[in-house]
Amino acid sequence: MNSSKFNQIFSRWFPLAMGGIFLFSFILRFWRLGQFNSFVFDEVYYAKYANYYLIGKDFFNSHPPLSQYIIAIGIWLGSHFPASPDITNNLTGSFRSTLSYRWINAFIGSFFPLIIGAIAYQLTHRRSYTIIVAFLAAMDGLFLVESRYALNNIYLVTFGLLGHLFFLLFLNRTNYLYLTISGIFFGSAAAVKWNGLGFLFGIYLIIFLVYFKSIFNKYLRSNQVIINDLGIFERIKSLKISLLGFNLLIIPLFIYSILWLPHLLMNPQYDWWEVHQKIWKFHHNIGADSSVHPYCSKWYTWLVMVRPVAYFYERTKTESGTIIHDVHAMANPVLLWLSTGAILTILFLILRTILRSSKQNDCDLFVYIIINYLTNLLPWLKVSRCTFFYHYMPSYVFAWLALGWIIEQCLNSQFVWNRRLGIIIILSIVIAFIYWLPIYLGLPLSPQGFKMRMLSNWI
Repeated sequence: MNSSKFNQIFSRWFPLAMGGIFLFSFILRFWRLGQFNSFVFDEVYYAKYANYYLIGKDFFNSHPPLSQYIIAIGIWLGSHFPASPDITNNLTGSFRSTLSYRWINAFIGSFFPLIIGAIAYQLTHRRSYTIIVAFLAAMDGLFLVESRYALNNIYLVTFGLLGHLFFLLFLNRTNYLYLTISGIFFGSAAAVKWNGLGFLFGIYLIIFLVYFKSIFNKYLRSNQVIINDLGIFERIKSLKISLLGFNLLIIPLFIYSILWLPHLLMNPQYDWWEVHQKIWKFHHNIGADSSVHPYCSKWYTWLVMVRPVAYFYERTKTESGTIIHDVHAMANPVLLWLSTGAILTILFLILRTILRSSKQNDCDLFVYIIINYLTNLLPWLKVSRCTFFYHYMPSYVFAWLALGWIIEQCLNSQFVWNRRLGIIIILSIVIAFIYWLPIYLGLPLSPQGFKMRMLSNWI
């Protein structure tokens, strides 16, 4: 199959493929969503705090409030619909159904593959690449689990990526409204968790690189090391620094600050500055070893998923035998391991291009991937508190862009063995997703079936 025929196939089926990916993601996130009539992992905080806004109860939260606002809206809307007593409890401080505090996460999480796919399209304008990246997002278990419960990480990544998407839309269409919307989403990401700033820092580094690339090249030319053209990001040079500063500094800071107002009005015991000091002190005083939490893990272990996090575990004895329900916040293992390898491959291609002063297709894509992957990962090197595998989510999404590029190159190759390799990679990811799906959805497993799916260090 030649490359033109390959691209024609993807172009012809593009709307159907993207619609199918969304429908698949939507169904998986809502199927049996009301099961486990109890709190799952940090729902003990976020679902409860969200309901506290509705009943007017004071509380302190160790994270900014935006995700709890959204879950509170979901609870308020969901409480207008009847619910079975089997999925109703008073754990939040009121009698609420599990669906009421989970459905909005599932709904927003359903759009996640489309968002990362849209970023892939804005970077390359290739429908084949867009479909592959969106498909990879739909095949991951970590984001599926995070979307099915009242947790906050899905909002962190969604808002951060929406900031990137609208920034890329601005570069492609030069509509300044997109740049302002980008700043709004970056401020919103920080208002979910402070590490949401990693998405904005990635944009800062790209802007810095574009503005100072000519200086770098002048210095490096004597060593025959040249930084190549950065594609759509070269358009940044025509923009005024004041324009970028207003939309990507002032606007995010304003949005972040104003999103605190409802919380501060309902919890007046601390002002804006005091609550930030208290949050900082809270995280600074958390220990770093397994005595704090059995699923603590260091940042470098996330690259190969040494220690995912158990969110729910229930062992039940029935007439037919023992049944285990388990939910682990774990990635699709094959997808994660291949994505880490893809990041290393892209990094190697960048270094080879620079050192050889050669021209590399998709150089701007490579730079975008590596910069944003590292700006979301490297800050964790200096974090002394207990950290968890789900903290890798903001970096992980950029690794999909790297793997998606490799798969596209394989499928688009004139060599039959390369195309077969691309198909093997896709099938391996699909098979792994199906195999670990009971762990993502909390489906009943026999003890043997559970043991077969879990490495010893995952339990």
